[in-house]
Amino acid sequence: MKIDNVDVDSAVTHARQLLAAERDISPALKSALEMILLLVTVLLNRVTLNSKNSSKPPASDPNRKKGSRKKSDKPSGGQKSHVGTTLQKIEDPDDIEVISIDRRTLPKGQYTEDGFETRQVFDIDISRVVIEYQAQRLINENGQCFIAPFPDNVTKAVQYGNGIKAHIVYLSQYQLLPYNRIQEYLTDQLGMPISEGSIYNFNKQAYEKLAKFEAICKEKLVVSPCIHADETGININGKRHWLHGTSNDKWTHFFPHAKRGTEAMNEINILPRYHGILCHDHWKPYYKYDCTHSLCNAHHLRELTRA
Repeated sequence: MKIDNVDVDSAVTHARQLLAAERDISPALKSALEMILLLVTVLLNRVTLNSKNSSKPPASDPNRKKGSRKKSDKPSGGQKSHVGTTLQKIEDPDDIEVISIDRRTLPKGQYTEDGFETRQVFDIDISRVVIEYQAQRLINENGQCFIAPFPDNVTKAVQYGNGIKAHIVYLSQYQLLPYNRIQEYLTDQLGMPISEGSIYNFNKQAYEKLAKFEAICKEKLVVSPCIHADETGININGKRHWLHGTSNDKWTHFFPHAKRGTEAMNEINILPRYHGILCHDHWKPYYKYDCTHSLCNAHHLRELTRA
């Protein structure tokens, strides 16, 4: 390996040769120098690890290089003969605004209607929608009061609806926005202040309602002829955890756990029941499961690059 144009491997090898040839050094000093050379080798090996020659993620690469593509003399945007995509008109627009001709601007003459030329503008309407349910009250001649039943999901005098709950869960769990960013967005764009506790509760409710889907997802993966498994480090409340991923071409299961190895995999309970082809990065815990093992070529290429 070279660092700042210095061939470190050759320097270490040369130092080892000189140390081996030296006869007048005490055994204690020789042992200490050999230990120093060993530590230098180990540290250099770690320094040179990156996402291209190890299992380290790309985000950990120092001074990541930009793409090698150079600026061309072609104008920005689609080029000639390029088949692009564009918006297409729809048959049932939400609103229609008729633009009438100011006949005072026309030359004198007789005119008849000849239809319309149309243009459509696609936009969004960001607004808060408040629905008030008014349950009818009836009192009979005996003074008994009868009230029409509210919908099952309307249980409080004031509450958030399912639409905004689903939107918040999407922003939090798929777009990965922090709680405070979601709060800012709802306040600024919709005029709907919300607490972090409410966001947490919406996520928890979604998790509980997805329990049946999670069970189906696991079963689909267990009977799949080929699945992929991997794990990556994540931060949960300032502590190191592991996000375990198991997937095929249609189903993906993620599960966070404090442990990386078989304890977590057994708790997830997909791999202990799987007997098809498991593709992984040849990490030892995967070999404990009774299935056919397929090794990831992307990891092979990294190891070969490292070698």
